[in-house]
Amino acid sequence: MSILITLVTFAIILIILVIAHELGHFITAKLRGVQVTEFGLGFPPRIWGIKKGETLYSINAVPLGGFVKLVGEEDPKIPRSLASKGYGTRILVLAAGSLVNLLLPVVLFTIAFMIPHSAFVFPVVIDNVAPDSPAAVAGVQPGDTIIKVDGNQINNSADLQRQIHLNLGKEIDLTLMHADSSEETVQVTARWKPPEGQGATGLVLAMPSEPIETVIQSEPFWKAVPMGITECWETLILFKNEIVRWIIGATSPQITGPVGIAELTGEVAKTGISPLFALAAFISINLAIINILPLPALDGGRIAFVLLEMLRRGRRVSPRTEGIIHMIGFMLLIALILVVTYSDIINIATTGSALP
Repeated sequence: MSILITLVTFAIILIILVIAHELGHFITAKLRGVQVTEFGLGFPPRIWGIKKGETLYSINAVPLGGFVKLVGEEDPKIPRSLASKGYGTRILVLAAGSLVNLLLPVVLFTIAFMIPHSAFVFPVVIDNVAPDSPAAVAGVQPGDTIIKVDGNQINNSADLQRQIHLNLGKEIDLTLMHADSSEETVQVTARWKPPEGQGATGLVLAMPSEPIETVIQSEPFWKAVPMGITECWETLILFKNEIVRWIIGATSPQITGPVGIAELTGEVAKTGISPLFALAAFISINLAIINILPLPALDGGRIAFVLLEMLRRGRRVSPRTEGIIHMIGFMLLIALILVVTYSDIINIATTGSALP
């Protein structure tokens, strides 16, 4: 039964996010006079379809996404084709799906904050400080309790980790409470690439010595909206910082495929509705970033061809060549999904979990 609930929950989230993404393309194309021949959920072969006006609405057999089929995406000679429109319209239509996937998380995070949810509260006490680390240079001592970072209240170790990773490469203010209950604020630089075995600041936290308090939180609408906007923006910063860490070799990418994401969805679903909305927001931001990458077959890849045309002062890559490049990109994308899915299945068979 738990497997069924996991699959159903994951399917619902995926369908909602895919429909939102494709609606961005669909509505923008319609408003800009581009003919839409098909709005599809999943990839062919087609299972079912119904035609309304000039558009076929279909459900397809491969449940890994969706598509909006526009007339003449690469051929400007076809009337009402995407390729016959100006640069601005083409870029807007192609980017609209990712823009929706960036805006939707604001709504999802807002709902997550409004729904009553559990939060853990316990003192964040320092157990050890690495020698010559930024925390050691600032005079942080074992036994100190971190109560604020840059003025933000720290209720648990996750709050601290989030604030540090939001400010990598920057100097942050740590407000400490010493053993004698006096308070002090010190400046610590969060390192991009700390020595092996050390964190960004050189702090090692103690296990909670007091019982962990569980509090139920729920925010009114007028507070939840700005919190949702802030959460979305900070999530983008965390994405950016993580990519920078990949580039400089501070960490390596952890890739999880559909099976791993489905497993994570099932685990999160057990903790409540609010975390599920937050996870959906996180996945939506992932989809936005991935789709806008300048890779063939993705929205960003198609935008790259428009930008190339602009740089070449209107000289287009031939529709046939562009179509072949996108087809190769699509096949490589499907192959990558299959490889990652296979890896997830192997991980489940050997470790009992697809998650890294």
